[in-house]
Amino acid sequence: MSMTYNDMGGGFSQAPRQIVDVTAMNIKCSECGAPITELPFNPDPSRTSTLKCRDCMRKFKQAHGPRRF
Repeated sequence: MSMTYNDMGGGFSQAPRQIVDVTAMNIKCSECGAPITELPFNPDPSRTSTLKCRDCMRKFKQAHGPRRF
């Protein structure tokens, strides 16, 4: 019987995401203009004009597929 990487206890475990309240930053979605109040990361203030809301990001991912490294 051969063992896979995950069988040996390896692989990735995903910790729960920390949600950052960005309400005070008054960020708007770059696609639809909806207010963005929560993000799964702490945004760089110089790049907030490129952020997308959850719905627009979901549409973007469906249209462009997964990221490739």
